[in-house]
Amino acid sequence: MTAFEYRVVPAPRRGQKERGLKTPEDRYAHALQGTINELGAKGWEYLRAETLPCEERHGLRGRSIVHHSVLVFRRATAQAAPATPVAAEPMATPQGKQGLSASRDEMPAASRAVPSAREAQDIPDRPAPQVTAKSGD
Repeated sequence: MTAFEYRVVPAPRRGQKERGLKTPEDRYAHALQGTINELGAKGWEYLRAETLPCEERHGLRGRSIVHHSVLVFRRATAQAAPATPVAAEPMATPQGKQGLSASRDEMPAASRAVPSAREAQDIPDRPAPQVTAKSGD
């Protein structure tokens, strides 16, 4: 199955002046054609044009609905090869207890995020570092 990525760009609001184009419709079509050809050269396929509502603020408390015209493009993405699932090894249960009924003390220390109160008290006391000051003279 092919996967696509999409790009949405605003449609041109005004036509572009070009020699030989007299009517506003021709100028607008030329501007639209330029936008489509520019993205087509970059690998994007023109999909459709949409007019979508957007709520915009006006002033301090005013809001209004404005419709924006956009052009939708798409291109196929490079799909990675499907990963083969790796079977997980079953977890070893602590000796003496089965399943989830194992107490906190029987769990390996690496699997606990917070040390127990007993472990926190087992921290060896270190002597305070000795600081000596020397005179700069």
